[in-house]
Amino acid sequence: MVGLGLSLMQYVGVALTSSCPKVRIQCSSNVGVSRQQVLEKVDKELARGDDRAALTLVKELQGKPGGLRCFGAARQVPQRLYTLDELRLNGIETLSLLSPVDTTLGSIERNLQIAAIVGGLAAWNAFGISPQQLFYISLALLFLWTLDTVSFGGGIGSLVVDTIGHSFSQKYHNRVIQHEAGHFLIAYLVGILPKGYAISSLDALQKEGSLNIQAGTAFVDFEFQEEVNTGKVSATTLDKFSCIALAGVSTEYLIYGFAEGGLDDIRKLDLLLKGLGFTQKKADSQVRWSLLNTVLLLRRHEAARAKLAEALSMGKSVGSCIDIIENSMDVSDL
Repeated sequence: MVGLGLSLMQYVGVALTSSCPKVRIQCSSNVGVSRQQVLEKVDKELARGDDRAALTLVKELQGKPGGLRCFGAARQVPQRLYTLDELRLNGIETLSLLSPVDTTLGSIERNLQIAAIVGGLAAWNAFGISPQQLFYISLALLFLWTLDTVSFGGGIGSLVVDTIGHSFSQKYHNRVIQHEAGHFLIAYLVGILPKGYAISSLDALQKEGSLNIQAGTAFVDFEFQEEVNTGKVSATTLDKFSCIALAGVSTEYLIYGFAEGGLDDIRKLDLLLKGLGFTQKKADSQVRWSLLNTVLLLRRHEAARAKLAEALSMGKSVGSCIDIIENSMDVSDL
């Protein structure tokens, strides 16, 4: 299923510490350049895999007139313990967000299983397959399923089901796009640079050349990894990535009234909090604050999210998507 491409969620056992498109700006090189020119350079650096250079370019424009006014500029709610009643007063039902069940893909999987059984019976009758031949065919299919599970983490099966979902269910296709737009937008607003995205498993395979990588959004997170290497993760960093992790399910909830995708995002966040040694009460507090903060940001910037989703559906580059966000938002609304 569509997931959040966060390598940080794999780390556990560390400690926690407390629009005007052509406006010209000055970078550190003292050469006047337009925002579009810099974002084109950002795209090139990301394509080369130089995350540091890309982030440096973005930070040089951060907060400057005509530059990147919205990067890391989100106005967030105070960090404290919020009750479930307080979340409900803000129109947030946690059960509809934190227990996603992908009924669309589940239905596709069941239909494929039924079709396989019916097709097998039809082939048995049509070609007179003997019980021994049927046994060997079943054994071969079991071997292929095991190979996919062990070698590719179920990637081949996920690729087939996800491709069918995108091809035959417009609702599923749209939901995935909105889900990833939520991840992308929240990351940008809290100051984490997106570095790429894939709307489908097939898209991920074409971009990354691996069956082990599914659809999702990836981010420039080397700063987090550096914190991990020192044995400490700051509260600020944790807050940012908690919001990003919950942005997909929050977006689905706001649009459809419930979330179907994003179960893997929630599991990774839960694993991270446990690895940090959080008690259940402290983990609940972190999740509730993150949900409230994320939902309020998404509500406030619904128009930008909608335009961003359209850009993702068209396969726009990260730099182009950032430019769309900047042109869609008023700094006073952040």
